[in-house]
Amino acid sequence: MTPQSLTLGYVPGGTPAKWARIWAERHPGVPLQLHAVAAADAADAVRDGIVDVALLRLPSDTSGLATIPLYEETTVAVVPTDHLLTALDEITAADLDGEPILLPLDHVVAWTDAPGEPVEHRPETTGDAIELVAAGMGALVVPQSLARLHHRKDLTYRPIVDAPTCPVALAFPDGPQPALVEEFIGIVRGRKPGSSRGQAQVTPKRTAREKTLAKQAARAAAGKVARKPGSAKRGRR
Repeated sequence: MTPQSLTLGYVPGGTPAKWARIWAERHPGVPLQLHAVAAADAADAVRDGIVDVALLRLPSDTSGLATIPLYEETTVAVVPTDHLLTALDEITAADLDGEPILLPLDHVVAWTDAPGEPVEHRPETTGDAIELVAAGMGALVVPQSLARLHHRKDLTYRPIVDAPTCPVALAFPDGPQPALVEEFIGIVRGRKPGSSRGQAQVTPKRTAREKTLAKQAARAAAGKVARKPGSAKRGRR
C-alpha cells in the first residue's frame, strides 16, 4: 500500500462495486485496490495492515477496530430446484423444522435456536456446502449475496422471513485515520463531493514551479504584479 492508493478488503459475496465506482469518479488518479478476504480473516486483515478498510459481516471480532453499519442482508435457504420448499415464494423458520441443515465451518449467520437438524458432517467452506446441497444432503442457510455468488442451475433459494438478517459493516483501525481512509469513510457515509469533512489531499503534491506560478497568480489577483527576476526599479536616477 502506497500513500497514493487505498486497499479495500471485502468478504465473499460482498458488494464493493458501488463504493469503487464512486471513488473512481471522485479520485480517478488514486487507485482503489480491491482485496478479497475470507470472512473469518477480514478483521485481522485490517488489524494487520493488509488492507486499509474492509467490508465485513457482523458479528465478528472487531476489537481494536471502528465500524460503520452499512446494510442488512436478507437470510435465505438454499435448496435443490425440485425441493418442496420451492413451491413457496418465501418461507418461515417453521418450514425448516426437521430439515437437514448444512453448517460449513465458515458459516456466517448468527441465529440462536435456528430451525432444522444440523448435519453431523461440517464442510470446510460455503462452496463445499453448496456441492452437498446439490447432492441432496440438506439445505444451507446463508446471506442472500452468498446464495447469488454460488448460483447453480440445479439450486435455488427462498428468503426466510423471520430469520435474523446479516449485518454488513465497514471496519477500519480505531483512532485517527489517514486522509485517504477519511475520504473513503466520507463516501460510505454519503458525504457529497466538496464536503469539508470529506475532503482529503489525494492529489499529487505540486512541484516548486507550480507553487511559484500559483503565488504569482495570487499576487496578480490582489493587484500586486510580480516583478520579473533581474528587472530594475525605475523612476530613480
